[in-house]
Amino acid sequence: MRFDIVTVLPELLVSPLNHSILKRAQERGILQVFVHDLREYGLGRHRQVDDYPFGGGAGMVLRPEPLAACIRHLQGERVYDEVIYLTPDGKTLDQKLCNRLSLNENLLLLCGHYKGIDERIRQKFVTLEISIGDYVLSGGELAAAVLVDAVSRLLPGVLNDETSALFDSFQDGLLAPPVYTRPAEWEGMAVPEVLLSGHAKRISEWQHEQSLERTRLRRPDLYARWQESENPNI
Repeated sequence: MRFDIVTVLPELLVSPLNHSILKRAQERGILQVFVHDLREYGLGRHRQVDDYPFGGGAGMVLRPEPLAACIRHLQGERVYDEVIYLTPDGKTLDQKLCNRLSLNENLLLLCGHYKGIDERIRQKFVTLEISIGDYVLSGGELAAAVLVDAVSRLLPGVLNDETSALFDSFQDGLLAPPVYTRPAEWEGMAVPEVLLSGHAKRISEWQHEQSLERTRLRRPDLYARWQESENPNI
């Protein structure tokens, strides 16, 4: 799978994309991530990529010409399944969307900055707009890193345990159950006996019960949606 990321601050993406799981996935050839500096397509001697917004107001807006030039250059080299703009008013990123995106081959990500990008770029090129939450960041770079990480870990061969991602929070609409490791007793606190029993069916049942209870207490909105999906006629 390939990600191309367009940004005015490529240095912000160096560390998140080149360590741990993402680094190993790229070394194994499972994942390709390329970061493109928008300023290489900037205008004039100073490589201008932004300007003041029409209508007034604080902040700057990324101009359409450099973005269009960059997008067209990349689209001339390959076909993208989606051109994604990271923006607070986009579709909220969730596990279902990550699962869908993981089935694609090429994704082009546009990182907004300042006050965002010219609306005409969104209308002409963008096929999907994504938000990672109801808050505002200084730019789309961190959101792009989140998206790449969340999608990439779903690719076959990225995680050492092929089944690990299947048991993450939100995969079944519930939060993940609590987890424990050695020692079995620590500072007077013991690991639940069922996890030490070796009885796969009982462990699975316990984990499901814990997921239900944790979701009910911590995310009643998710719990309500799970109940609706399990009992659609109620």
